[in-house]
Amino acid sequence: MPREIINVQTGQAGNQIGESFWEMLLAEHGLDNEGFYKGNDPLQLPMVDVFFSEIDQPNGPSKYVPRSVQIDLEQGVCARIRSGKMGALFRPDTFITAESGAGNNWAKGFYTEGAELVDNIMDIIRRQAESCDAMQGFQLIHSLGGGTGAGLGTLLLSKFREEYPDRMLSTFSILPSPKVSETVVEPYNALLAIHQLVENSDLTMVVDNEALYDISVQTLKVKAPTFTDLNVIVSQVMCGVSTSLRFPGQLNGDLRKLGLNLIPFPRLHFLMPSYAPLHDPKAKAFARLSVPELTSALFDRRSLLVACDPRYGRYLTAATIFRGKISSREAEHSVLELQRKNSNQFVEWIPDNVSVALCSVPPVGQTQAATCLANSTAVQELFQRTLNQFGAMYKRGAFLHWYTGEGMDAMEFSEAESNAHDIVSEYQQYQEATLEADEQDEYYEHEEYAEDLNAHQEEEFTDGAE
Repeated sequence: MPREIINVQTGQAGNQIGESFWEMLLAEHGLDNEGFYKGNDPLQLPMVDVFFSEIDQPNGPSKYVPRSVQIDLEQGVCARIRSGKMGALFRPDTFITAESGAGNNWAKGFYTEGAELVDNIMDIIRRQAESCDAMQGFQLIHSLGGGTGAGLGTLLLSKFREEYPDRMLSTFSILPSPKVSETVVEPYNALLAIHQLVENSDLTMVVDNEALYDISVQTLKVKAPTFTDLNVIVSQVMCGVSTSLRFPGQLNGDLRKLGLNLIPFPRLHFLMPSYAPLHDPKAKAFARLSVPELTSALFDRRSLLVACDPRYGRYLTAATIFRGKISSREAEHSVLELQRKNSNQFVEWIPDNVSVALCSVPPVGQTQAATCLANSTAVQELFQRTLNQFGAMYKRGAFLHWYTGEGMDAMEFSEAESNAHDIVSEYQQYQEATLEADEQDEYYEHEEYAEDLNAHQEEEFTDGAE
């Protein structure tokens, strides 16, 4: 039975990344741009229902339609998708647009323009959810810098939380970064959105444009990267995260399993994604990564989709997802070896804190690949960066009238600011936490006991074999 996911993409960035994601998904499942199956791999169709609904055609093959809703407060991007090569793929009633746009204003997306569309959106979401057999949850793609993605995106999350309290809510959230700034009020929009994400999301994969530009220029050797280049990198991670739901594997994980293994405290659900291998297309013919190299590339800051340095924090938990013909023993061993060599970067009070999932189907055009989602205390650097920019403007009341003019209370700004300060100090607290002396003795005794038990079992096994 499929565990379906409903994809919701909001705003310009959300829809552009979404378009790239669906392109990649079609290729992996052997579907053409209209949703008809053209593949030849028996593993492509059995679990295609996770993201697609199968529609029987009266006189032809079945059509696979994305379980997705495309939302924007202006018509440009959605109109481009409709008239583009994938225009015949999506159901026409799943495009929801308004006329006026959110003008990069979070309050317009959350309180005024966006709020007017919410009832329509929820009707379509209900229709999509009713046709599912066992819905796993929602996947929201949005940017936190603009008005629609940040404002309407987080408003929808709170509605999903009310109406579907027991379903997983995962988001792919593009955070603004100081080097690649689109608008001057990005820090306001981002912090107000983070305030909502802390309360309503189960898993938030944070991505920022600065890291995507660095990967494109330095690793992929693209001289002048466009948003299309950046979106492909995000799509690869998105496909990697859902891979064990979409294909049979040796060690399978799903959104709920990921959440359980990755989130030790409910508020600390901000994950840093990384992907490997990322290399210059010209060097592709000369590179074949072994599993240990693939694993160490995942934990290298150059593979991170977030501009922060994991060496300045500690990993609370991480999930690695390997794709391709990789043996489970090799993957487990290389992850354990990496933890042993870098033990000071992993908190010692969560034993076995890196989980491994395996899927035998590699991405299109590659023999093997891996994705990692890391819950590291280094992510506080992102919040601190946004807080500093936010504080500089908020202290002087700059641009506030645009938000209060939409009926928003100025108190919400200080609430969002203090909530972000709390998150930073919570991450810092767990970064500094260590095993107490008596706990340490117990921990080592437990380790020794486990080793003795394993040795004893091995002896018994060899005796029995003799």
